[in-house]
This record gives sequence, structure tokens and C-alpha cells, in this order.
Amino acid sequence: MFKVAFSKKYCHPLAPGHRFPMEKYNWVPEQLVYEGTLKESDFFEPSPSDHETLLSTHTAEWLQKLADGTLNAKEIRKIGFPYSPELVERERIIMQGTVDAAFNALEHGCGANIAGGTHHAYADSGEGFCLLNDMAIAANMLLQHKKTKKILIVDLDVHQGNGTSKIFENNPSVFTFSMHGKNNYPLHKEISDLDVELDDGTDDKTYLDLLERHLKITLDSFQPDFIFYLCGVDVLQSDKLGRLGLSIEGCRQRDNIVIEEAYKSQTPITIALGGGYSEDLSVICEAHANTFRMLSHYYY
Repeated sequence: MFKVAFSKKYCHPLAPGHRFPMEKYNWVPEQLVYEGTLKESDFFEPSPSDHETLLSTHTAEWLQKLADGTLNAKEIRKIGFPYSPELVERERIIMQGTVDAAFNALEHGCGANIAGGTHHAYADSGEGFCLLNDMAIAANMLLQHKKTKKILIVDLDVHQGNGTSKIFENNPSVFTFSMHGKNNYPLHKEISDLDVELDDGTDDKTYLDLLERHLKITLDSFQPDFIFYLCGVDVLQSDKLGRLGLSIEGCRQRDNIVIEEAYKSQTPITIALGGGYSEDLSVICEAHANTFRMLSHYYY
């Protein structure tokens, strides 16, 4: 049975009055247990990642700044919320959640993290609510331990996974596929192995057709032996920051396309939730819950 990383520390407030919907990290697991999709025993609480694990991806200088709280004003502005030791600890727990979920996926076919998807973090800096990059760290740990040879990162958050793309730009063992809003954050895009840029208002059919076509081509040509899937729900039409036009059903079908491909090819997959900023928190949680319902359909 696959396992899902979750910690109450995921819900630590980023800053007073911050717009990031932290409540979703409690609501999603509660809903999944309430409806019977998952059991309490399907969740595990990760410990903070140790220094050596973080060094697999991030520079010693950046890690020291996070540990000491010596970030300058520009670095703090780029992250988007005030520095605190509690936030660094939260981030380290999220990192280990994705690492542990990835190793769980090797045994059970899939693994998941209720948080994660911190794809804007670079090796030497943070950005866009991200201090460290969980999928990059988990991918590097799999490669270092020789558990995989070819990793595909499917990033379907509405924002380009710029940090992830930069980290792996010269690594042929990791293929970065980012499908994102052309006119959305970040203003400066990095170059992924495959970037699919979407116009504002992109609807379900257009989105799903593009995803199905490009994912199939990528899987056939790269032939990964492991998949990371960042399934942000900021692609929804209702999202305050997204600019796309997907419905809840379209978002559910998106998840099905990726998860079904992994299941059919028997390629281990690990997911992390990524962003979601709809005004109605129940919409965010329903879209995230659909991802786990899909995982449960194939792997439970």
C-alpha cells in the first residue's frame, strides 16, 4: 500500500495574513479519511531532511544562510514571506516527505506528499514561496542511491518549474517537462527539456489534448524508470493567480492521464500537491482530493 507524507507542521503559517491557503493541508487528509479513500494508517510523518540530503541539490552557502537566518532583504523578497527558523524546519520536513514518498514508490508503485512541489527554489536561492526544491532533492537521492537511471518530472502547476529546470539543465538523467501559463509567473522562464506554454483562458479540451500528446511523446522517447508529478490545482478557472480555464472535471482528467500512464507502464510515480489559490477553499481541497482518489483507484 502506498504511503502519504503529512505533518501538522505543514500548516505552520507562512506569515500573518498571508494569502497562501494553509488550511488545505489539514482539510485534504481529513476529507480523504472521512470519505474512506484513505485510512489514518496510510499517512506517515516525515522527519526534517538532514544536511547531507539537502546538499545533494543545494549549495552549502544557501543552506548556511537558511540555518543562520542571514538572508538579505532581496533574498527574502524573492521568497515572498518573512524568514523564521520555524519556516525552515517546515521546509525541511516537506523535503523529506517527498524523499520518503519516492522511496516508498519504488516498493509500492506510488508515493505522495500532501505538501511539496516547491519548484521555484534554485540550488543557491529561494523564490516564489519556495526555500528548497523537494522534487529535485528526491530525484537526486534516487540517482545517488542508484535506484533509478532516468527520471521524468511532469510539472503541471500553472507556473513554470523554473528552479527545477535550472537545477537539471545539464543532467541527462532527468527530463523536465513543464506545462504552464505563458503569461504567468515567473516573468523570466528557464529552459526545460520540454516547455508547453499555455494561453490565458486555455480550456479543458485544449489542455488535455496538449498534455496527452506531449506526455506520450515524452514517455516514448525518454522512457523514464521513475516519474515525479507536480499536480498544482492553480490551473482551475477559479484560481486567483492561474489565468487558465480548467474545470474541476478537467483537472481530474489531467490527473488521470498522468497517473494512468505511470500505472500502465509500471513506472513508479510520486506526487506533490503544488499550488492552488481559488477563493473558495472547498474548491481547492476537492481538486486536490481528486488526485488522491485517482491514486487510490489505481494503486490502493
